Amino acid sequence: MANEVAWVEVVGKDGQKLKSFHGDLFGWKVEKVPGDMPYWTHNPDGGGVGAGVGQAQDGQGHVTFYVGADDPQAVLDQAEKLGGKTVMPVTEMEMVTFGLFTDPEGHVIGVVKNQPM
Repeated sequence: MANEVAWVEVVGKDGQKLKSFHGDLFGWKVEKVPGDMPYWTHNPDGGGVGAGVGQAQDGQGHVTFYVGADDPQAVLDQAEKLGGKTVMPVTEMEMVTFGLFTDPEGHVIGVVKNQPM
């Protein structure tokens, strides 16, 4: 759904520790994503926003929320017009297409392409 929070990501230096902490604290059922990346996902039953927990590529921990959009590039363009900055251009990966931008205060926010249901 466009313009709704679609995903939350928590990453840091020790992805395994974060996975265990958040999984145990909230009772999340997490599944390892395919491949070598230390990253797990939680897709809630019965509604709610999914989440990813894992190791940050640069080691710096952060929490990012992603908003769904039919056209992520249009959102990045509009963010720049409103005073934001693109920090990661629209990137296509095997299971997701997304980009990252900062708001005028420097908060990193993601935009993710809506997936057909």
